[in-house]
Amino acid sequence: MSVQSEGSATLPQRYLSALVERLAADGCAPRWEQWPGSRVLVGRRADFRIQWAATRLHLFTIAAAVPEIGTATIEGFTRSAQQYAKEHKGGLPRGFQTGIALFPCLVSEKVDPAAQAWAEAMQQMQFAVMARPVVVDATRGVVSAFRRSAFLGWIYAPYLRRKLTLYFDAALQALDRNDHLIS
Repeated sequence: MSVQSEGSATLPQRYLSALVERLAADGCAPRWEQWPGSRVLVGRRADFRIQWAATRLHLFTIAAAVPEIGTATIEGFTRSAQQYAKEHKGGLPRGFQTGIALFPCLVSEKVDPAAQAWAEAMQQMQFAVMARPVVVDATRGVVSAFRRSAFLGWIYAPYLRRKLTLYFDAALQALDRNDHLIS
């Protein structure tokens, strides 16, 4: 991760390190950016599929560790991530055979169950932007996110579910394996 050793890093920091590896392995070119008040992991990839009505989908994963996660925290982070993705997508304007999918992710050792329920309830939609917020309870080892098909954007649902599993669930499994090796 940074200058911290694996043993001194917090659970959320170790989770984000595992997430970096998953994003890099999937071609998302992860990097760290400084946002107001926190350091944020940003990964991005674009995919084109004929079966998506010949659309290019830009997938952003934006994650940060925070002291605690409440509903207002994940809602605010999701709005900030949506704005970031819209400003950094580039290419054709949104909606012209191109769109944005987004995983705004917060990781903490203290998570309000209401925040988990909010993340699981529905994807957040704006014009040509689908956000599936992710709440990771690093202490309990739980990844909460919307994993069903939504009416708007249903064609992308299988792709987004695969990416949720590939990134967030796999990072949690890697963290569990490493914790057993350290113990």
